[in-house]
Amino acid sequence: MEAPQMKPKSFWKKPEGITGLLFLAALVGGVGFLAVSLPWATILASTFYMAATIAVLGVLIYMVLDPKMRNLIFYAYKSVMRAITGMFVQIDPIGILKTYVEELQNNLRKMNKQISQLRAQMHKLKELIVNNEREIKNNLQIAGKAKETNKRNVMILKSRRAGRLKDSNMRLEELYKKMEVLYRVLTKMYENSQILAEDIKDQVMVKEQERKAIHASHGAMKSAMSVINGDPDQRAMFDMAMENITEDVANKVGEMERFMEMSANFMDSVDLQNGVFEEEGMQMLEQWEKESTSLLLGEEKDQLLLQAQSDNEVLDLDAPVPERARQSGSKNQYDSFFD
Repeated sequence: MEAPQMKPKSFWKKPEGITGLLFLAALVGGVGFLAVSLPWATILASTFYMAATIAVLGVLIYMVLDPKMRNLIFYAYKSVMRAITGMFVQIDPIGILKTYVEELQNNLRKMNKQISQLRAQMHKLKELIVNNEREIKNNLQIAGKAKETNKRNVMILKSRRAGRLKDSNMRLEELYKKMEVLYRVLTKMYENSQILAEDIKDQVMVKEQERKAIHASHGAMKSAMSVINGDPDQRAMFDMAMENITEDVANKVGEMERFMEMSANFMDSVDLQNGVFEEEGMQMLEQWEKESTSLLLGEEKDQLLLQAQSDNEVLDLDAPVPERARQSGSKNQYDSFFD
């Protein structure tokens, strides 16, 4: 499954952008305070002060109107804000990806446990449905014999009992279908998340060294000159690709955790002992089915839903949870981010 191409994230939407906004607000407030508190009558009365004021205004106007100078100042401003933010918040993409690898591995362990619990519930539910079918058949046989022997009360009781069990089984079979969707999706997410974790680890291992080399050969001054000349900044482009990977991984990990939480809530709402379940849990799953896209599953989502609804696709609950690794020679899903 290829990683989606993402648009560059605006500086103002990043953590350092928030810091930048705070500093910008403080700067505007300071300028406003000076504009009000300075003795303008004295300044304008002095030729020297007036010339200095005009010179400062000229420099500011030049900086605003000249694209190269404006880009250079903004580059320097972003660099300073990034350095300040980095003192308090982890904004290094490599460091963030390492954290996501640990988080993914923890989630995989939790998901494996959740799959096992769901499989146990499905076995119990299947057994309950089979027992109900057996009892339906038995009650109908007794009702048939009671009818032949004119035992009307027995016939009515057993027929009604069979009808109630049949209605119960219809609800239980509907529940089983939803559990099958959960099981198929969880196992596929488990598989894809294993590949995701492997891809991230590979990217961290390779790109950490590559990033050091690029930052060494494209220092701050060279990057600044690239900005002035309007040339592509290789250092900035590399960092942007890493940030896009981080954003994509964050979305996929978030989707994984949301689905695990929804699955847990759904399973907690099921009371197999009494053969009942809460409609809210069912509605949450149905809402997820209607959502158009899944970052972790991609086009496999529609295929999984069709398999769960097909009578020809029999789910083998006794099959082990797949342990999947990326095939040798296959492309890392994040290589395209650096094309």
